[in-house]
Order: sequence, then structure tokens, then C-alpha cells
Amino acid sequence: MFHVVLYRPEIPANTGNISRTCAVTQSVLHMIKPFGFSLEDKYLKRAGLDYWDLLDVRIYENLEEFLHQHGRENLWLVETGGSRRYDEARYPDGSFFIFGRETGGLPGDFLQRCADRVVRVPMIAHAKARSLNLSNTVALVLYEGLRQNSFPGLS
Repeated sequence: MFHVVLYRPEIPANTGNISRTCAVTQSVLHMIKPFGFSLEDKYLKRAGLDYWDLLDVRIYENLEEFLHQHGRENLWLVETGGSRRYDEARYPDGSFFIFGRETGGLPGDFLQRCADRVVRVPMIAHAKARSLNLSNTVALVLYEGLRQNSFPGLS
């Protein structure tokens, strides 16, 4: 089982698409407040509506609460400035993939504390091409972890 962690997500449609990806892969979705939307948002529900009953979602008040409950051992931070590509890391079953806000990423001090666990998706270096869409990035990284573990429980 893998875990997708969204730190202060801002765009409801992204979170809805990510929830759908988590549901069909039996991955746990962890969401760290504050959110840029209500969990009742119509765009959030439209993107993942048929999948909410399949989803294991857990909510945290802040990053410290999340870290207190889960520790730092199996964390993988996904950030555009990561020192290695996401496909170069090895993800054991039970890994947590942490993704930052769409407009601001993850906190700098958190990235520094976990510098050996920061991965990136390769892309061109261009001022107008800041990053991939968050829901696409989640799918890429999550499916790499699943592939490395022979897609456990999936057909």
C-alpha cells in the first residue's frame, strides 16, 4: 500500500483527480490543512465523485501533526528542485509520496531536513514551464512505486 500526501492543496479539480487515482490503486490519501477549497466543492466531487466510497482519506491540521503520526522514515518529497529523478529512487511498499501546494510547493525547511529524499520529474528548464500539473505528477510517481512493487493487488 502506498500513501499520497497533499500539503495544503489549492485546486479542487486536482485533488478530485488525485482522489480518483488513489481510489483505483488502493492508495491512502492524506491531506494537510489548510485547503484552498471546501471538501464539499462541486469541482472536487465532480472529478472523483464515483470513487469517494472507495477512498481512504485522512485529514491533518498541519505538517507537524502528520509527521508526529507517521514519522519521516518512508517519506519521499516530490519537488521540481529535487536532486534526483523520481525513477532513480527505490520505493518500498508503504512509502509516502508528499506533494506541495500548486503555487508554492513544500516548505523550504522541510525540504532541507529531508534533502536525501527529494525527487523530481524531469522536464525542460524554461521560465514558463514551471511544473507539470499536480494530478499528473502524482500519477507518474505513484505508478512508478506500484511498478517497482509489481502492482500489488492490482490487475
